[in-house]
Amino acid sequence: MDILIIGIISYLMGSIPFGLILTKIFLKKDIRDIGSGNIGATNVLRAGNKIVGYITLSLDILKAVIPVIFVKIYYTEFLYLASLCAFIGHVFPVWLKFKGGKGVATYVGILFAINIYFGVIFALSWFVIFAITKFSSLSSLIASLSVPVYLLVTGQFKDIFFFIIMFVLIFFTHRENIKRLKNKEETKTKIY
Repeated sequence: MDILIIGIISYLMGSIPFGLILTKIFLKKDIRDIGSGNIGATNVLRAGNKIVGYITLSLDILKAVIPVIFVKIYYTEFLYLASLCAFIGHVFPVWLKFKGGKGVATYVGILFAINIYFGVIFALSWFVIFAITKFSSLSSLIASLSVPVYLLVTGQFKDIFFFIIMFVLIFFTHRENIKRLKNKEETKTKIY
């Protein structure tokens, strides 16, 4: 029974569409009608209000941190289940006909909750790539690969499979971005 409750609560936490809620409240707009149509923090930043974008980013991270840390403390054996369910909730929220965000901020929350070093590795990778390219999507893809590569290089094979799955899922959510990058049509992002 615990496994089912943990999965459902983690999914529901992850499925809270903060980008949609905040843009409706503060910008009086539907984020799905702006930019890429995505409900995530990057598109909220593109909507033109950096403060709302950063609040969205923080809440999308936090909605993963809360269930994952709780499970890490009380139900360690379900750590990766809670992580995956929170991520899936963000990407496929039942409230929005399963059309959610790309999961990067939620994944960052998962990483920091599982192991702060993993979060730092991701964040540093993301910022270095972004500083060079100004492409949020490319930065996210490469940073998503940084944790499994780190585990591989340092010989920490025990949990590598989970992080490879997460990279594949983020690759999947960015498939349109990958096409645009390939065709040199991807939009650069201003984060400040």
